[in-house]
Amino acid sequence: MTVCSDQGVTRHVIHGGACLIVGLAMTFSLSVGATQFDPSENTETAAFVDELTEKGGDRAWLESAMRDARFEQRVLDAMDSAAEKRLRWDEYRDIFLTDQRIDRGVAFIEAHQEAFERVEAEYGVAREIVSAIIGVETAYGRHKGEHRVLDSLATLAFAHPTRGDFFRSELAAFLQITHRESVDPRQPKGSYAGAMGYPQFIPTSYRAYAVDFDSDGERDLWRNPVDAIGSVGNYFAEHGWRQGEPVTTRATGPSSRPRGIEFNATQPPYASLEDLASQGIEPEGMLDGATRVIPVALDHGTEDGVRYTYRLGHRNFYVITRYNHSHLYAMAVTELADAIREKGKES
Repeated sequence: MTVCSDQGVTRHVIHGGACLIVGLAMTFSLSVGATQFDPSENTETAAFVDELTEKGGDRAWLESAMRDARFEQRVLDAMDSAAEKRLRWDEYRDIFLTDQRIDRGVAFIEAHQEAFERVEAEYGVAREIVSAIIGVETAYGRHKGEHRVLDSLATLAFAHPTRGDFFRSELAAFLQITHRESVDPRQPKGSYAGAMGYPQFIPTSYRAYAVDFDSDGERDLWRNPVDAIGSVGNYFAEHGWRQGEPVTTRATGPSSRPRGIEFNATQPPYASLEDLASQGIEPEGMLDGATRVIPVALDHGTEDGVRYTYRLGHRNFYVITRYNHSHLYAMAVTELADAIREKGKES
């Protein structure tokens, strides 16, 4: 959920209840010359602990956690070099559309058949889409992240030049969840952006959308693939997934991207077919003339430079971008899901 992707705390998570630590509005200016976030040495983290304590947090526990948080320059570096920011579509696609990942996606569905049947029945989200999300995020649980979540979120909360407010809220949510579940906040690992578990939920998404899909009393996205499957379905349903509707439609168009169209905007469908046709972009197949779409231009490297192919994103494409605000990510999920579906038919 994808912060990009590069749109989810530890192996035990909250079961519900009111949020005590949310919406921090304070502005910090932490100097990162030091490597520690000890509240006794940094007034910014001290103010952060004060804020959380006022909202019901345990001061001694919070101070202990922040004292052990470490600044990680590699986290900031990774934020600046995310694949969605630097790769062409063909390069990005080749990372995720591999025979191995497709085969594993089919096997993942087969291994958890009952859970996928339920996710379709209860949330209306196709099993291949859910499988593809988990496949893109963690290769079906094989790569859940190597960074301590506490370190990643503390670094981003107090040192990111533009998104500190966002990551302070995520850090607050992470601390709330680990405290409520009596989990050592120093232990959980995840992505450089603090995303966690099979589906890589950031903490606020974990708190809002994780479900106990196997009814064992825990919402465990770390170790429990069934909970992860249900939670991804719930996330998509809550963001407006439309059962049975397409994600994209293929389109023809010029090899050079027209300048008169706004492409790849991660917002609800906004472009008319008439306007697209005036720029030489036509759907392959019939669409209602009143349909609004998200025009997607995909760049491919060639010996002569870059050429473009096109897709028309529908409402469900937009929903995928709620998980990760990248058209490349949404296309990778879409194409991986299609490939898993086709491969599954051969099984």
